[in-house]
Amino acid sequence: MSSRDSRFDGQFITGVHSTGIYCRPSCPAATPKPSNVSFYLTSAAAHEAGLRACKRCLPDAVPGSPEWDIRDDLAARAMRLIGDGLVEREGVPGLARRLGYSERHLTRVLVSELGAGPLALARAHRAQTARMLLVGTDVPITDVAFAAGFGSVRQFNDTIAAVYERTPTELRRAYSPAKPPGCESALSAPSASPKGQIVRSREVVDGGGGTGGGTGISLQLVARAPFDGVGVLRFLAARALAGVEQATDARYARTLRLPAGPATVELTLTGPPSAPGVTCRARLTSLADLAPLVSRVRRLLDLDADSQAIDRALSGDPHLAAGVAATPGMRVPGSLDPEETLFRALIGQQVSVAAARTVLTRLAEALGEPLPGADSADSAADSAADRDAHTAGSAQAGHSAPLTRLFPTAERIAAEGRTVLRGPASRVDAIIRVAEALRTGDLVLSFGQSREDLESRLMALAGIGPWTAGYVALRVLGTPDILLTSDLALRQGAGRLGLPADARHLARHGAAWAPWRSYAGMHLWRAAGATTGATTSAANRDLSPAS
Repeated sequence: MSSRDSRFDGQFITGVHSTGIYCRPSCPAATPKPSNVSFYLTSAAAHEAGLRACKRCLPDAVPGSPEWDIRDDLAARAMRLIGDGLVEREGVPGLARRLGYSERHLTRVLVSELGAGPLALARAHRAQTARMLLVGTDVPITDVAFAAGFGSVRQFNDTIAAVYERTPTELRRAYSPAKPPGCESALSAPSASPKGQIVRSREVVDGGGGTGGGTGISLQLVARAPFDGVGVLRFLAARALAGVEQATDARYARTLRLPAGPATVELTLTGPPSAPGVTCRARLTSLADLAPLVSRVRRLLDLDADSQAIDRALSGDPHLAAGVAATPGMRVPGSLDPEETLFRALIGQQVSVAAARTVLTRLAEALGEPLPGADSADSAADSAADRDAHTAGSAQAGHSAPLTRLFPTAERIAAEGRTVLRGPASRVDAIIRVAEALRTGDLVLSFGQSREDLESRLMALAGIGPWTAGYVALRVLGTPDILLTSDLALRQGAGRLGLPADARHLARHGAAWAPWRSYAGMHLWRAAGATTGATTSAANRDLSPAS
């Protein structure tokens, strides 16, 4: 607190009992006496202790805690699902059911470990979503209440007053662009970017698509510095599917399914290296999908990773030090849709990224549901040209084709996948079995699963081995400590850095990288794509295991 180190913003909350407020660690207010301070993992715990948010530093306007990905226990898994808006959709009974525990046991664990029960944690999450909308958009206040998940305007007003000691109107006025908070850190949303706004036009995402009569919105998301945003977008661009995604080094757009219906989202890198951010422009079927959208985008881009701690740990290995120095803040790309990620992993096994992209593009075109409001007829010529680029293996494929369709559902793949999928019969059979298991509910993928549970459920299915299960856990759960030593490209990258190139010895050497082996793996994949005089990144390399 005395050093006002912004690296710890979002990782814990400081409660000052003499003033009755809680702050971010970098708050510029006078340092309180140690006897007056308590530390909390969540703002909900501070609320439960009778504290309100500091008006000077806005402790909620920071990147999220990386703790929930590092930990894989019940409390961390619950926080992932609460952040995804599950309590608003299914209530505490639904949260407990998803986690496999009784409501009573879940509440006891959360109160013991996080200082607040599931209702209080969900209430704090709703307050943070409401603050983001009030400060960063021009959405009408009544709409903000229901978009944030509150059951009534009165409940919304009471919560905002209790947490921020201001009415919603006062909170919006206090942090408007004309009067930014004087002590906001560079990481905070209000001072890091212009105020977002509600967008009523059809072209919310400049991709030629649409979602019928949905609502458009633009927000600024903060990232924990340093942030290799270009590297993440290159990874996504190498796998972009025509009609479903568009991607460049600075922009990524796509269609997706959210709880209330289909949506489109466009992500653009913004801000200087010291205060990186992402502009998120979306069109939603319902504003109630805003919280899950923001949560999933943050997971996709790994915005909350403790990059300074990761880089410091990995740079201690002389073989990785140069790569860490050249690319600080490397991220592990996450997932917007667990089921889609699983199908991509299955189809991408033992083939190049370009070959997998061709198959997936054909699958999406044949079985993907048309995006409501998209005019696919006008984009037929563009789609055909883009398919030709995919077939040729062009790195530019998928960058400009209009957004016209959603990725196919498990139901559609189970019913019609055999008419589209090509390749060894055993692989096609495995994909159809997985689709059928997802369709019937025999297999369920969730951001709230533990790594052990997810991997064991996947490997119980014929055709899924350790690489696929580990890769899905890495992408879907954001597990930071997975090293896929069976991956050929990863071992090639290790060899180029002077590390052991066989799986057993690489695993032994990589034990020293714990708990950040997923990030070490990203550096090895990057090294696999780095040849003398070449500029191709590991994002454009095959990430499948050896055949």
